[in-house]
Amino acid sequence: MPVRSSNPIRARTLVRSNLEKASSRMPNIKVFSGSSHPDLASRIVDRLGIDLGKVVTKKFSNLETCVEIGESVRGEDVYIVQSGSGEINDNLMELLIMINACKIASASRVTAVIPCFPYARQDKKDKLAGNDHDFCDDKLAELMKTNEWKFRSRAPISAKLVANMLSVAGADHIITMDLHASQIQGFFDIPVDNLYAEPAVLKWIRENIAEWRNSIIVSPDAGGAKRVTSIADRLNVEFALIHKERKKANEVASMVLVGDVKDRVAILVDDMADTCGTICHAADKLVEAGATRVYAILTHGIFSGPAISRINNACFEAVVVTNTIPQDGHMKDCPKIQCIDVSMMFAEAVRRTHNGESVSYLFSNVPY
Repeated sequence: MPVRSSNPIRARTLVRSNLEKASSRMPNIKVFSGSSHPDLASRIVDRLGIDLGKVVTKKFSNLETCVEIGESVRGEDVYIVQSGSGEINDNLMELLIMINACKIASASRVTAVIPCFPYARQDKKDKLAGNDHDFCDDKLAELMKTNEWKFRSRAPISAKLVANMLSVAGADHIITMDLHASQIQGFFDIPVDNLYAEPAVLKWIRENIAEWRNSIIVSPDAGGAKRVTSIADRLNVEFALIHKERKKANEVASMVLVGDVKDRVAILVDDMADTCGTICHAADKLVEAGATRVYAILTHGIFSGPAISRINNACFEAVVVTNTIPQDGHMKDCPKIQCIDVSMMFAEAVRRTHNGESVSYLFSNVPY
């Protein structure tokens, strides 16, 4: 309805007010949640000031996944929040079906918001799959030991396969956080925004570690050197790294600390922890080297297998993770685990993407 008023100033004020209300409601946007992390999706829409889209997910008796989108998405900018956690294969299939359902329902754009990218550790074939983060089970580890992993050259690059599946399903854009390997962005022919937990980590360190100026940032392996040097530079402190060698997957043969941690607060930083064998061994090594206290800060806390018991028995002051993966159960089982909320970073990325704004601000700042 047109705004009618005999007072032109009053009319302009009403028009401006109506435009502001319309923009605050963020028209033409829909956010849906998969089954993996509904809490994060709820936090994102609360931050955006909109309602979560209606979707019903269920399984048939033969365990096939069925998804029904409960509202119109024609011409809408659709965002689907689904993390690579829990029942990873089921959740991945659910995400693909949701993307395809929205695409064939005439959504103008479909963005997959994947806080923890599934299969990210299987990004190349020239290295043991279990070498990075205690990845393989005992049976596969024993197979590697007895056969010396002779069929290494026939290992899959599963992260590339997942990228192809997302593209074929109809995704137009991917938003994720702290990819295990940055080259995964190159597996896609569609835009990928890889957000960083670093700004939120820096904020947590400054607010929760009183002696952070006398700290040292430590990488538990050589692969994370770039990550820890960036954080150390922002904090203006020194860094160290631990060089590790494995005889077989899930078993660290030796660890060599490079750097001086004596009489300092050691802060271990990594992108993810699975069974936590590496970071627990690293914590013991740091205490032996004279560190006064040891913290671990991880973007993706997977915590599978014996991880919780290992953390409970380790010498950590705290193990800090983000909520890219649900952590409520882990926090109940282990009082050392603390959680950083990164929902505001994803919400701001969604808002900026929807409005056609740059997201590079989020690479070095936490939105308030």
